Amino acid sequence: MKVQNFLLNASLVTSVALAVTVASGGADALAGLAASSSDTSKSTSTYNPRRGTPKHAVTAQAQPPQQLPALTVRAVGVAPSAELASSPEAADAKSASPAPRASNAGLPPLPVKAVTPPPPLRLAAGATPAATPLPIPGTGPIPPQVLKATPAKLLFGAAREPAKMETRSVGFYAKGCLAGAAQLPENGPVWQGMRVSRNRHWGNPVLVTFIEKFAKDAKAKDGWPGLLIGDMSMPRGGPMPFGHASHQVGLDVDIWYKPMPGRTLAVDEREQMKMDSVLLDPVHVNEQSWTPDHVKLLRRAVSYPEVTRVFVNPAIKKWMCDNVTDDRGFLHKIQPIMGHDAHFHVRLACPAGDEGCRNQPPLPAGDGCGGGLDKWIAKLSKPVVPVAPKPAVASAPAKPKAGITMAQLPPACVAVLNAPSITLAAH
Repeated sequence: MKVQNFLLNASLVTSVALAVTVASGGADALAGLAASSSDTSKSTSTYNPRRGTPKHAVTAQAQPPQQLPALTVRAVGVAPSAELASSPEAADAKSASPAPRASNAGLPPLPVKAVTPPPPLRLAAGATPAATPLPIPGTGPIPPQVLKATPAKLLFGAAREPAKMETRSVGFYAKGCLAGAAQLPENGPVWQGMRVSRNRHWGNPVLVTFIEKFAKDAKAKDGWPGLLIGDMSMPRGGPMPFGHASHQVGLDVDIWYKPMPGRTLAVDEREQMKMDSVLLDPVHVNEQSWTPDHVKLLRRAVSYPEVTRVFVNPAIKKWMCDNVTDDRGFLHKIQPIMGHDAHFHVRLACPAGDEGCRNQPPLPAGDGCGGGLDKWIAKLSKPVVPVAPKPAVASAPAKPKAGITMAQLPPACVAVLNAPSITLAAH
C-alpha cells in the first residue's frame, strides 16, 4: 500500500510540473511550431512541361519560435534544376538536402517524404530538350546544337514568314531552301489557293509570276475556268514535315485537275474539299472525268520556256501517248511519276544567274513514250496478290526516320533560317 501511494503522488507531481511548463511558454512554442509548419506547406513546385524539371526549387524552412531559439526544423527541398544551379534558391535547396530534420528536446526526427520526379518528356526523333519547343526562324539565331540535333523539316516547318534576304533558290529541288520568298495571293481573278492553313503558297518570284500568267492564259486561250493551287513551298523553303520530298527551293507547284468553281471558296471548303482522281484503275484514266480540256491545260503548262517538267500519273502519260496525234512535241516535258492522279506538278528551271540553284539533268530526246513508261505500266499492271497476315511477333517499335539534317543541306540554308523575317504584301 505504501508503494502504491508513493507512485500515485509521484504521478501527480509530474503532471503538475508539465502543466506549469506549458503555461509558462511551452504552449506558445508548440503554437509557433504549428504556424511554421503551415507556412512550409505553402511552398510548392511548379512543373514546367517544356523542360521536364521543376521550374522553382522548393526550399521550405520553418521559422523557429522565439521562446525556443535552440529548436530548428528544416524541410528537405527538391533538388534544383540546372537552370537554377547558381541562384540563391538553388544554394538554399542544396544546403537543405539531403539532411534530415534536426531533433531537439528529445523530439524524434520527422519523416522525409520522397519526391517523385516528373516523367521525362517525349521528344521528336533527333530532337533535344533545347529544341522543344522549336525556335521560330526569324526571331533570333538558332543555337548550333539545335541546328545539329533537330531534323531540318521541323526547323523549316516552324517558319511563318520568309527570310528578309535577296531572293535565291538555294540547292536542289529535294535538298535546299528559299531566301526572299514571294507569296501567291490566296485569291486571284482566275485562281484560288487550297489548303491555306499549311502556309505553303510561297515561292521564288518567278514561280508566282508563272502561276498568275498560266492561270490567265488558260482562261483566255483555252477556256479553263481557273486554277486551284495546291502546295508550293514553305516561307523559307526547305524540307516539309509531311507531303513532299521536293518543293524545297520555291520552284515547284501542285495544280488540281478539278477546275475552279465560279465563286470564292469558303475557308472550310479550301481545307476539306476532296481531290478527285481522274483514274478508273491504276493503268487507265476515267474518261468520264478526264477530258480534252485537261490535255489542253497540260499542253499550255509545258509551253513556257521556264517549265522544265510536268509530273503526271503514269496512266495519264500513257493515255496521252496513245491518243494525242497532233503536235506531240509537248509530251517531252510530261513525265510519269507515282500518285499525281488528282493534280499535276509543275517544276520550273533555276532562274538565270541564280548560281546556288541546281537544275535536274536535261531530259532525253523524244516524247517519253518508250521503254521507261512501259516499265511503269507493267509494274502497275501486276495483280495484287493477297498476302496472309503474319503472326504478331513482339518486337521493339521501329525508329521513326529523322529525315534530312541541316548538315545535308547547303550551308547557306543556316543563314536562311536565322535571317530576320519580313511580311510581304500580297500582289
